[in-house]
Amino acid sequence: MNGLELARAYFDAFGMPMLREQFPELLPHVAAGLFGSGSECFGFDDEISRDHDFEPGFCLLLPGEDVVDRRAAFLLERAYAKLPREFMGLRRGLMAPAGGPRRGVLRAAEFFLDKVGSGDGVLTLGQWLSLPAHALAEAVNGAVFYDGSGAVTAVRARLAAYPEDVRRKKLAGHMMLMAQSGQYNYARCLAHGETGAAQLAAVEFARHAMAAVFLLNGVYQPYYKWAFRAMRGLPRLALLAELLEYLLTTDNDGALAAAKADVMAGMAADIIGEVTAQGLSRATCGELEGHARSVNDGIADPRLRNMNLLAAV
Repeated sequence: MNGLELARAYFDAFGMPMLREQFPELLPHVAAGLFGSGSECFGFDDEISRDHDFEPGFCLLLPGEDVVDRRAAFLLERAYAKLPREFMGLRRGLMAPAGGPRRGVLRAAEFFLDKVGSGDGVLTLGQWLSLPAHALAEAVNGAVFYDGSGAVTAVRARLAAYPEDVRRKKLAGHMMLMAQSGQYNYARCLAHGETGAAQLAAVEFARHAMAAVFLLNGVYQPYYKWAFRAMRGLPRLALLAELLEYLLTTDNDGALAAAKADVMAGMAADIIGEVTAQGLSRATCGELEGHARSVNDGIADPRLRNMNLLAAV
């Protein structure tokens, strides 16, 4: 049983009965689930993850004080604190983890404000361009077990995916940087005898290739330590994860350098193939830069289209 399953079972056993019996007036306003920070909110937790934050619990999100006042929120906090401390052989902790509370009673607007800078999920163009993908991922991950008003579900829906123009801008920028690092600078660094710089180029290529893969799947890339696990589960280009690991974990000497260059060329072709298949590029060349510019040319908003190609990366 992973953390999401544990949280749902605990909510079904104790959370929902508590709400129905003690707070029926809050049922139209409260939302419950497990989402936010932590591997368990992505379904990525395993035996090693259980050394911290693996315990029965869930989030209860409330609307503003004009709907649910402080007294009602305080009483709900007390009732949550009194729920059974042990469940399925696991015990709830007494202290909030570093970074603030991840379970219990929270204001919905404060939760989303903390994650993405907007309590209602309405973002400016600048926010869409600058927010880290992992922050957006934490706003929409996990699962909603109950949502009386549908308000939390509606906010999550607004944040579920990049607007298409923003996706194009980010994809164009990452493809351009793939071109610079993998199709150009890797070989030049090796020719100069700079093997350390060559490895940095390979790392840059891998970083931007991974970002491109997530964008082509329409999925936010989670925090870096879970990125490979998440990538392996994507419907498109998931097999590139193994090639990225190869680039990051091999040396840059002799035959290995030539093999890595071939891997980067093959990955570039795969990315171009998917970009073309999705109708995002009208270019006909085999160079990432040409396709990156074509992806950018397809942006409908002229203001965004005319920004620097790297404005979103």
